[in-house]
Amino acid sequence: MNSPSLHVLIFLSLTTSLRAATSEQPDPKQLEWEAAVTQSWQAQSPANALPAEIRACLALEPSEREPAQREAIAAYFQAHKNDPVAAAVSGDSVIRAPFAGSEIVITTTSRLAGAIHSLTWNDREFIDSVDHGRQLQSASGFDISQTHNSEVFNPTEAGSRHDGAGPSSTSRLLKLKAATNHLSTLTQMAFWLKPGEKSGGDLARNTTALSRHLLAKQVTIGIPGLPNVLDYSIIYTIPANEPHADAQIEALTGYMPAAFERFWHLNPKTNKLEPLSDGPGEQPDPVALSTADGAFAMGIFAPKSTDGRSRGPGYGRFRFVRERVVKWNCVFRIHSPAKVNSPDEWRYRMFVPIGTLADVESALATLTSHEER
Repeated sequence: MNSPSLHVLIFLSLTTSLRAATSEQPDPKQLEWEAAVTQSWQAQSPANALPAEIRACLALEPSEREPAQREAIAAYFQAHKNDPVAAAVSGDSVIRAPFAGSEIVITTTSRLAGAIHSLTWNDREFIDSVDHGRQLQSASGFDISQTHNSEVFNPTEAGSRHDGAGPSSTSRLLKLKAATNHLSTLTQMAFWLKPGEKSGGDLARNTTALSRHLLAKQVTIGIPGLPNVLDYSIIYTIPANEPHADAQIEALTGYMPAAFERFWHLNPKTNKLEPLSDGPGEQPDPVALSTADGAFAMGIFAPKSTDGRSRGPGYGRFRFVRERVVKWNCVFRIHSPAKVNSPDEWRYRMFVPIGTLADVESALATLTSHEER
């Protein structure tokens, strides 16, 4: 029989002395420490090589752990709480690429955990970044069929509702690389609602402010032949031990200033943009939002899902008069527990054309030319 590892012997020694003091729920400092070491481990940081026993415990929600597991984590926390965890990742970056005598410039910030805060072209801002929801970003909702409210279990890339217009995000940025016209990030997403908060009268279903859902994104400004198109791909990862009946993946949404007041959809028969009502909600055609004079516009197109589980994309448009903001989104849906596994991941690729309305129309026509109608 193999002898116990040194880590196990340390656990046994420490848990014996701490058994009487360990409560059912860890203290807030331990919860913060758990989140920090978990994100470092998931990002495969060499600064945080956790023993397998502790990794197995941290993979469980605190309420799911056996007493011995809670004691093992508490013991490890006491022994290592002052160890350096992976240094905070800066979310501040800028990428850019030329188009039509100007530059498309994308800016991310630490305040938004690496989500896209600004997109400009020809001295015009395309994103209405105010709180931690109005960005160019990704989000999701789960078990919506039970409540019809996507916000009660709503991992969100940029942060939470409680973060508001504040200087920081509940989401945790794990990795960021930016160079020239390319950006990549890995983010542990916050829940939009804090535990105990409500949306539309419905109580948040999450029991923590920070989810265990991971979002990896890759953004490149320009594709061959179309320098004004963002190539935007995401990998969305659901953690282990978190079953769901259904999922709504807002693979990408763009909140834009109210001046982008005209809504359009691409007619699949003519490949021309035609006026689209305020809705609100989704419909099957790629959409674009533009200023009244057509001098500035942004559109969205995604190839149809071929993973055999996702349904979509659906393209939404919304006008929020009181808030003076408009938005578009690209949504995929997964139904039935058999298709929403845990752990699991979904991959989606989107294309976002930018420029004048004529530029966006031409790009959308090109992008959809090989799509089966």
